[in-house]
Amino acid sequence: MAYEINEQKKVGLGLIGFSIFFSFLGIALFFDRGLLALGNIFLLAGVAILLGWYSTWKLFTNRANYKGSAAFFLGLFLIFVRWPILGIIVQIYGCIILFGGFWPTVKVFLYHIPVVGWIFRLFNS
Repeated sequence: MAYEINEQKKVGLGLIGFSIFFSFLGIALFFDRGLLALGNIFLLAGVAILLGWYSTWKLFTNRANYKGSAAFFLGLFLIFVRWPILGIIVQIYGCIILFGGFWPTVKVFLYHIPVVGWIFRLFNS
């Protein structure tokens, strides 16, 4: 099965979920850089565990993804040096560039979820 989830992938998805939670909480609490940094660390660890260390390394060091990787890590650096608003903006741009190739796959996956798929089909008609 293509979408088989083992224990390692569950941990990776859990870490990515914590990343989303801490990043949202950091933005809601007026760009608290501690929570934003924790969210970024959880994101990197979650992606590394979900995809595997070698695939994560290839994702960030692929020649086509250099601009997205540089923007993501520059945003992380800006958060660490106390410029969280600019850091988040740069990181969002980096994530769009890095993970933009995954959107068609995510779209197909979302079409198969019962309620969400119906909503997507309703608005794409």
